[in-house]
Amino acid sequence: MTPLDRNAIAARLAQDIEDGWHVNLGIGMPEHVANFLPQGRDILLHSENGILGMGPTPPEGQEDPTLVNAGKKPITMLSGASIFDHALSFGLVRGGHLQLCVLGAYQVAENGDIANWSRDNDDPIASVGGAMDLAAGAQRIWVMMQHNDKSGAPRLLEGCTFPLTGSGCVRRIYTDLAVIEVTEAGFLVTEMIAGLSAEELQARSGAHLRFAETCGVMADLTRAA
Repeated sequence: MTPLDRNAIAARLAQDIEDGWHVNLGIGMPEHVANFLPQGRDILLHSENGILGMGPTPPEGQEDPTLVNAGKKPITMLSGASIFDHALSFGLVRGGHLQLCVLGAYQVAENGDIANWSRDNDDPIASVGGAMDLAAGAQRIWVMMQHNDKSGAPRLLEGCTFPLTGSGCVRRIYTDLAVIEVTEAGFLVTEMIAGLSAEELQARSGAHLRFAETCGVMADLTRAA
C-alpha cells in the first residue's frame, strides 16, 4: 500500500473538473492541479491575486518573475488570459462566478466544515486570508490534503478543533488514500488506493466512514501517463 504523492492526488482530482468551469486553486497542494488538467476541456483557472486563465507551471529556467499566482509561485498564462485588480478578483469570488474552488485543509468535519488556516500562539494577527471568501463564494468546495498530519493524527473528524474557514461548504475530499464525498449522512468513501482495506482507512480517520457499494480504486494517473 503506497499513498499517492501530491502530484498524483492533483492528477486524480483534475479528472473530475468539468468542461466550462471557472476554477480557483488554493495556495499549497491545490496549485499542482494546474499541471494535470485534461486535454480538450475548456477550463479557466483563477488566482485570487487577479488572474483568469492560468496555465501550468513553466519549465525550470523559463520562469517570468512578473507572473506568479496567489502563493507567489511561477505560472504561465493561456492565450486570452486576463489580469485585473484585487477588487475585481474578489468580485468574481463573492459574486458566485466560480464553479469550483480547490482548497488545502488541516481538518474537515463530517458536516463539511473546513479549517485550513492557523497562526502562532504569539501572533495577534489572524491569517485566514481569502480562503474565507472562497469558502463562502464558490459554488462548490473540494479539498485536497494528506489523510493524516505529520504526527499521524486524522484530518477527517466528527468536528473541527481548529478555527473554521467555512461552515458546511466542503462537498468532496481527495487525500493520498481515498476520495470521499461529504453527504448529509457524513463521509462516503467512493475510491481507495490499491492495497488499502476499509478497516485500515477507518483506523486512520477520526469520524465514521461509509463505503460506496461500488467503491473504486484511486489510481496513480501520473504513472499511467
